[in-house]
Amino acid sequence: MNYLKLSLCVCLFITSFLSAQNKDITLEDIWKNGSFRTEYMDVLHSMSNGQQYSVLNFDRATRSTSVDIYDYKTLEKVKTLVSSSDLSALRYFSDYTFSSNEQKVLLATNETSIYRHSSLGNYYVYDVANGELNLITEDAIQEPTFSPDGTKVAFAKNNNLFVKDLQSNEIKQITFDGEKNKIINGITDWVYEEEFAFVRAFVWNTASTKIAFIKFDESEVPEFSMDVYGTALYPTQQVFKYPKAGEANSKVSLQLYDLVTGKLSGLPVSKNYEDFYIPRIKWTNNADILSAQFLNRHQNELDLWSIDTKNNSADLILEEKDKAYVDVTDNLTFLEDNSFIWTSEKDGFNHIYHYDRNGKLINQVTKGNWEVTDYYGYNEDKDIIYYQSVENGSVNRDVYAVKLNGRSKKRLSSKEGTNEAAFSADFSYFINTFSNASTPPEFTLNNSKSGAVIKNIKDNAAVSQNLTAYNLSEKEFSTLSVHGNDLNMWMIKPADFDKNKKYPLFMTQYSGPGSQQVANHWNSANDYWYQLLAQKGIVVVCIDARGTGFKGAEFKKVTQKELGKYEVEDQIQAAKTLGELSYIDDTRIGIWGWSYGGFMSSNCLFKGNDVFKMAIAVAPVTSWRFYDSIYTERYMTTPQENASGYDENSPINHVDKLKGDFLLIHGSADDNVHVQNTMRLAEALTQADKQFDMAIYPDKNHGIYGGNTRLHLFKKMTDFVIEKLID
Repeated sequence: MNYLKLSLCVCLFITSFLSAQNKDITLEDIWKNGSFRTEYMDVLHSMSNGQQYSVLNFDRATRSTSVDIYDYKTLEKVKTLVSSSDLSALRYFSDYTFSSNEQKVLLATNETSIYRHSSLGNYYVYDVANGELNLITEDAIQEPTFSPDGTKVAFAKNNNLFVKDLQSNEIKQITFDGEKNKIINGITDWVYEEEFAFVRAFVWNTASTKIAFIKFDESEVPEFSMDVYGTALYPTQQVFKYPKAGEANSKVSLQLYDLVTGKLSGLPVSKNYEDFYIPRIKWTNNADILSAQFLNRHQNELDLWSIDTKNNSADLILEEKDKAYVDVTDNLTFLEDNSFIWTSEKDGFNHIYHYDRNGKLINQVTKGNWEVTDYYGYNEDKDIIYYQSVENGSVNRDVYAVKLNGRSKKRLSSKEGTNEAAFSADFSYFINTFSNASTPPEFTLNNSKSGAVIKNIKDNAAVSQNLTAYNLSEKEFSTLSVHGNDLNMWMIKPADFDKNKKYPLFMTQYSGPGSQQVANHWNSANDYWYQLLAQKGIVVVCIDARGTGFKGAEFKKVTQKELGKYEVEDQIQAAKTLGELSYIDDTRIGIWGWSYGGFMSSNCLFKGNDVFKMAIAVAPVTSWRFYDSIYTERYMTTPQENASGYDENSPINHVDKLKGDFLLIHGSADDNVHVQNTMRLAEALTQADKQFDMAIYPDKNHGIYGGNTRLHLFKKMTDFVIEKLID
């Protein structure tokens, strides 16, 4: 045997093995090759029998989609309910919705995005019993919704509402005054969709006999226009109504359509509101009683109304007030006796409350110096509420059960990190999604009484195995004392970290009111970018400053009327404190952020010009005068009332302080934070004779993605960080 040859082979094997364990992350891995893609359970729906669930599956071999039914106990597939491979009229579908009795399924296809939450599409109704497939209409429509009895579908088209009878196939138009940029029936306007996070503004009553909806009159709302460059010789324009801070909002009203009488009428409330929002409507268990939430323009007074649509009368059953603002949620739940469950921050932390049908408090269900972060539902048979909270530390999430009277609380999740639950219809099981900073998403079937794991469903072990080949660093969680507060922080150091060396520091943050970036969950795409920067020899840190969420109302609302003051002061001081560490080079500190985070990074570079060497701002707000009414006024009131709050903390007014290196990035078709923000900041910097770098991505929205865009964006940012902090 040739021992020299054997030794050489062994040496080559060991070398290749070691190099395989130390692969560096590339931008292509993150943004092009999908190297770190994790698996999820798409469009999970618990069947009404409580024993089965459905998911949307995609078959890569046949390029088809299907709705598949699984058994909770065995996790085995019971059957394929419907597959596009069996439907000649439908090549694929991208979403599905059941009727209440689960005998019909709405299948969505050809969906095209309008704004963040809204889309147009073609929709089919699939009959489970006979396998028939019927197109609702040839036209692209919005928000088709089954009536509770499953015999009709209501939908919106061209700002009007329609109802299709699935038995006769007759389509009836029920509003006629819808007009682009003027009147919208049953679909929210731009600012409601973005800031109240809903699109469908119409609801069926329980008897399938009435439809209540919100009508938007946006005639007086100022228009915003964006150039769309496209590929044609001449660009076009997108023109839409966008109320900026202090400008006119849509005038909203409650409307009712009675399918029995065919009558359309308004629904008044017995209080004169001058300028208000209707952020939520919901029918009670009584087919004649509608609930509606009215919110004043300052958003610090929310009224819950009970409206008798039969007698055309209304009772104010709950008033929620706050010195700053009241959060709007989807947690309102009516019980069988029409008492209701409500969440509120009125004791300083977000908790669950139980009120009788007239709005009298029965009891506060949860209490403590921690926050309820999600409400999962109420099991009337067991008299148990299920919820998620941060009782185990504000960076973690756990699933809990508690009696309606607040007793017998039980933690149902066991692993430390982020736990999210999807309960079966009868609350006998829940599918728990768990992850933490070192564990990719794991899906388990759990017993809802004990929380015990019954079976493992999916664990993303392939992702974990794949990552062993990469040169990754631990994400270290801690707190940093800044201005008398212990701020949550994570830090990523280079894998070959040497405490005797000096490293540049790169800070990432978002910092918006109620947000959270320091959370114990699995990686986002950006986390892999931070690992890449760590591989280049940079220490990366994220800090949640004052104004962020899940640490109580006082901590969150301290920034009221002063966005960009306290949270900027915290980030600057945090950078100074970290700069005092023996292994941080305080002459090479950078910061970046997107959207609100870009507003922050700009402010930090300008106001903290003796601390930060460089900053990147992507799609930043540069003056709150440019941003929408609902978001901005919630925290700042109007510019007419709070001019100093708007101007003293906006980057556009501090350009003269710039000393470091600044990269400014925006998408030209950003309907949310308009490119106007960047253009005005660029002009201010120019007139102040301040040099900066800038990139505009044509026809890209607030997310700046599509095709090669994200890869290009992150190459540009990576090069900038390395050039300014390392080279």
